[in-house]
Amino acid sequence: MPIYEYNALNVRGKAITDIIDADSVSAARQKLRAAHIYPISIREVSTAPSKAQDRPSFASRLIRPRVKPAELAMMTRQLATLLGAGFPLVSALATLIPQAGSHLFKQILSQVKDSIEAGGSFASALARYPETFSDIYVNMVRSGESSGTLELVLDRLADISEKQQALAHRIRSAMAYPVLMFFIGVIVLFVLLTYIVPSITSIFADMGQQLPAPTRFLIAASDVLKSGWWAILIGLVALGFGIRELKKTEKGKHAYDRITLTLPGIGTLAAKLAVGRFARTLGTLLDNGVPLLSALGIVKNIVGNQLMAEAIAQAADEVEKGKGLGRSLESSHLFPHLLIQMILVGEQSGELETMLGKIADIYENEVESTVAALTALLEPAIILFMGVVVGFIVLSVLLPIFEMNQLVK
Repeated sequence: MPIYEYNALNVRGKAITDIIDADSVSAARQKLRAAHIYPISIREVSTAPSKAQDRPSFASRLIRPRVKPAELAMMTRQLATLLGAGFPLVSALATLIPQAGSHLFKQILSQVKDSIEAGGSFASALARYPETFSDIYVNMVRSGESSGTLELVLDRLADISEKQQALAHRIRSAMAYPVLMFFIGVIVLFVLLTYIVPSITSIFADMGQQLPAPTRFLIAASDVLKSGWWAILIGLVALGFGIRELKKTEKGKHAYDRITLTLPGIGTLAAKLAVGRFARTLGTLLDNGVPLLSALGIVKNIVGNQLMAEAIAQAADEVEKGKGLGRSLESSHLFPHLLIQMILVGEQSGELETMLGKIADIYENEVESTVAALTALLEPAIILFMGVVVGFIVLSVLLPIFEMNQLVK
């Protein structure tokens, strides 16, 4: 069924913009008027993702709106509640469409509802929108449909999304202050080197004597920064985009992830994040009836590290040959000993899903502890760096003055 976006006035004369599904423009007008909404303009929007949308350009990826994870989690929770209360799936989606926060999400939900009404499954309808519904989401919904426990699966998906968002929020909150301090420090140094230092060092131009090495270095750095700051800024932006594009290639992603894992502090945090994500996702998929090999195929795409993804793919091949998951992962030497031992215990006891959930809890807690520790070290490190730089600037300015005093004596 086509979807129309409209501008209209309600009974109070307030302008509203929303979407509606109808067979035609005239049918859409009739539905709106029946709801005491008076349309001003109606236009049809796309009813299915096009091939151009499947592979968006670089520019479109930057400006294209996306459904927020919090919005998706809220919809999932509400949908699970409605299904648990006895609502049919189509009726539940129709109830949630007006409550969606963005026009994009309303369009997607409307198109999903239309696909189900046309005879398709819920999972296949969701799979048409990979940027909104991940492989995990689609496969868990598919297993819920086949087992008749869709509302339970949706509840679990909402739990996963909320936990991931809560963890990401805590990490961002912990890093906010050090990042703010860093940018303020950069701005202060930029002002010192481009405005304050040149006005002070200009008095040394007529001294007619050799300036100390620190002072000469400071003047040269100030001249370079004052005249070429724009080139430095362009270079940093180009470097950022270059790294971003390099990470999209297989070799570039592999090299980037290998370097990340070897960095002190950051490598430990990245490994714990990847292990926590691996355990949480794999345990949830297995707990919802997804076969182990299929679950490993999904997990390797979301673990967030190319080296670990390759190790998981290799482990899946060994599992297919009859080897246990724990021993298969152990041979890669990338996963921590605790993970391997708990997986082995889970396989022997038949409680692999439970063990994976405990592993996820452990490493998610360790991620928070690691972030707190890094933050505690980062703050004094930034302050110390700023102190050293400012001290060098002061020393470079004072050295010529001390030499002038000695000449006068």
